Amino acid sequence: IYAARLFRADVMDWHSLAPKLAPHIVASAHPVEGEGSIGSVRQFNFTSVMPFSFMKERLDFVDADKCECKSTLIEGGGIGVAIETATSNIKVEPSANGGSVVKVDSTYKLLPGVEVKDEITKAKDSVTAIFKAAETYLVASPDAYN
Repeated sequence: IYAARLFRADVMDWHSLAPKLAPHIVASAHPVEGEGSIGSVRQFNFTSVMPFSFMKERLDFVDADKCECKSTLIEGGGIGVAIETATSNIKVEPSANGGSVVKVDSTYKLLPGVEVKDEITKAKDSVTAIFKAAETYLVASPDAYN
């Protein structure tokens, strides 16, 4: 899958695709404000697979040409309950074999006295499943996100 297609589908338009491709993880999703540019806010509502019921993220940086996006968790997802702050940087790069490599760097600061157990593993597994679902969709739909 070309990096640009995967980035458009799995990062920039994920609020539209996620409930269709990964309904076992994302129950629903929608833009709260903006249209995908810097400052836009999206909400994702999750099934019981995830350790939290919803999250709202703000897009802080978007470079479609470099297939990179940075976001900050602003509500839900454990903010104020277990997590003080959380940010993610997603970059999709072409690989040598013609596919793509997805790099996700998440940084979070826990609230004092909070210990995280399985939540990080569950969230990481869900993110991996989401990217796999998008990849499968793009292979099956060669005209999508060109």
